[in-house]
Amino acid sequence: MNEASTSSPALRLTGLGKSFRTSWGKKVIALRDVGLEVQRGEIFGLLGPNGAGKSTTFKIVLGFMNASQGTGTLLGHPLGSSAARQRIGFLPENPYFYDYLTVQEFLDTCASLSSLPRRGRAGRIGETLERVGLDPDNKVRLRKFSKGMLQRAGLAQAILHDPELLILDEPMSGLDPIGRRQVRDLILELRAEGKTVLFSSHVLADVEALCERVGILVRGELRQAGRVRDLLQHAHRGFEIEVRELPETLWSHWAERGAARKSGDRIIVTAAGPEELEERLRQILGTRASLLAVKPVQGSLEDVFLAEVERPADPPDRRQRKPMEDIAA
Repeated sequence: MNEASTSSPALRLTGLGKSFRTSWGKKVIALRDVGLEVQRGEIFGLLGPNGAGKSTTFKIVLGFMNASQGTGTLLGHPLGSSAARQRIGFLPENPYFYDYLTVQEFLDTCASLSSLPRRGRAGRIGETLERVGLDPDNKVRLRKFSKGMLQRAGLAQAILHDPELLILDEPMSGLDPIGRRQVRDLILELRAEGKTVLFSSHVLADVEALCERVGILVRGELRQAGRVRDLLQHAHRGFEIEVRELPETLWSHWAERGAARKSGDRIIVTAAGPEELEERLRQILGTRASLLAVKPVQGSLEDVFLAEVERPADPPDRRQRKPMEDIAA
């Protein structure tokens, strides 16, 4: 591996676009001018509603599909390069299995396709199955596996050959809370080993807990990309005021508007912004109520995500490509 490849980002996309023609000739734009970078050794979350272009992006990155425009590199090599694909593990959103095989037979087939030496292969398969929470001695055919067990089998094939980069499309799909926790722990272990993980998920709490940086795709456009903590700074949801002995008139007035609720012996009054906060504090301080606390309410990644999904697209003449240095910061 040359120095240039190790110093470059794990993934760089510049001006990536993809369009299709339907059977009746209509042009459909799946991706529009997407640019982002995934740094080596980080966990990056690609978010978006169904149909936003996440899976299309993954297919282009992996070389399963050609972009209509734009360029990119993967582990220092051009997109679609076989040299890069050998160092990637991939879990598709809807993996297909030869269900007449046992999980050991399935992984042995994957190992041969990855050119893993036959010597020591059985031990590697057993270790990998244990790592994803499957019994290495289970000889049941894959057709008898539950959806959650199949998802674990898919994860096992993705990490079996010790790849440098993992691309996981909805890795939490079909898993119960225990399984989700195990997959989260596995992703953190992989990062600790120096691996890069790029994944998509609709479980935004998992993304917020795991990712240093995220990108949000909406209708094929990259609406946001950056550090999670920076995005959350813009997800401020107003203020909460804790009081005791609030006069009934104020309590009723605010409760009817959904701006006050009871919490034990306290009343929580909400304010959307600084001006509303100042007005409500003025009213409270004009009574004999006991003011206990005033605190800002921090939004979540879900708030950021929903705001971008609900925001209408900019007109074509107002669209501007985000500078790469801003996206990668």
